Amino acid sequence: MKTIDDFNFKNKRALIRVDFNVPVDKDGKVGDANRIEAAKPTIEKILKDGGSVVLMSHLGRPENNESKYSLEQIVGKVSEVLGVDVKFVNNCVGEVAEKAANNLKPGEVLLLENLRYHKEETEGDSDFAKQLSKLGDIYVNDAFGTAHRAHASTTVVAKYFEDKCFGYLLQKEIESLNKVLKSAEKPVTAILGGAKVSSKITVIENILGKVDHLIIGGGMAFTFIKARGGNVGSSLIEEDKQELALEILAKAEKMGVEIHLPIDSVIADSFSELANTNITPIDNIPDGWMGLDAGPKTIESFSNVIAKSKTILWNGPIGVFEMDAFSKGTIELGKAIGQATKNGAFSLVGGGDSVSAVKKFGLEDQMSYVSTGGGAMLEMLEGKSLPGIEAISGE
Repeated sequence: MKTIDDFNFKNKRALIRVDFNVPVDKDGKVGDANRIEAAKPTIEKILKDGGSVVLMSHLGRPENNESKYSLEQIVGKVSEVLGVDVKFVNNCVGEVAEKAANNLKPGEVLLLENLRYHKEETEGDSDFAKQLSKLGDIYVNDAFGTAHRAHASTTVVAKYFEDKCFGYLLQKEIESLNKVLKSAEKPVTAILGGAKVSSKITVIENILGKVDHLIIGGGMAFTFIKARGGNVGSSLIEEDKQELALEILAKAEKMGVEIHLPIDSVIADSFSELANTNITPIDNIPDGWMGLDAGPKTIESFSNVIAKSKTILWNGPIGVFEMDAFSKGTIELGKAIGQATKNGAFSLVGGGDSVSAVKKFGLEDQMSYVSTGGGAMLEMLEGKSLPGIEAISGE
């Protein structure tokens, strides 16, 4: 795996694919600069070597080059994070972009305009990728969040470079996932939450042979409970996935994987912060009530499994954590993972909602690694190879 540590960038211009798809409000203010912060070590290494940097990214899903998707809005924030006056050019290809890139001196940084202002980006167009390749001497991919897309800037552009490598962020993502999937210290526990079984089927099938314990929580647990004959009231279930749920349980048992399902649930009479609530056994929820969070016995049970684990993968919350009334399960689960990590376990958190949860509850620093790519991480967990990684590693 070639990384930026394999290169000296002195007098070289690095073309870096970053993921600066950050939230920007109507006044052009960046709401969360984490993705910019995440790219900083890679950029700093290149500048320290005596190189210059051309940054390319997308922002949102523009249709007609709307100004609200212009990366010009974030130049100030990128400059602030990097501690360098970042230059900006209002295109990402063509004469104006090439001139701006060619004029860069060592230590300087240029941010290109939104790649997705050109439909050729998402189409993976070769000519567009070739134009991008003229902007740098070495190609660096540091955008894990888009590594599962075969876009011009994430995949196709790499074929026009002899020198290409992963940035620190992408390297760390790959190493962290491989640590869980390929070289994990046992016992290995995977925690899968979220709403639907259907969105996690491939993940479950791929990781069953790699884990010792599988904790299933959140909305998806109710499909398993109902399939085993439990009463789940008005809780979220997928009627057509009950047979599959039983097959997963049988397969896990055959493979010697312990499945842990919720024991009790915090139930509500409506999907609302103001709903009446109660705690009942998970398989005995009254009609008209729905399970919205893990109950105390479930939290204790899950926490005991986590405490004995040496490798932990967490993908998906175990309650409707966005509402304070139903956030306790997810918070306590996060704390249990944090404690296990403190005691020497390796913990990887990934997937949009679980990442949002650890950030919301200030648990981020207690985890070994928090992934930056929801879709990309899921695809790696499903056993798929990612085009953006293949383009550099040839794997």
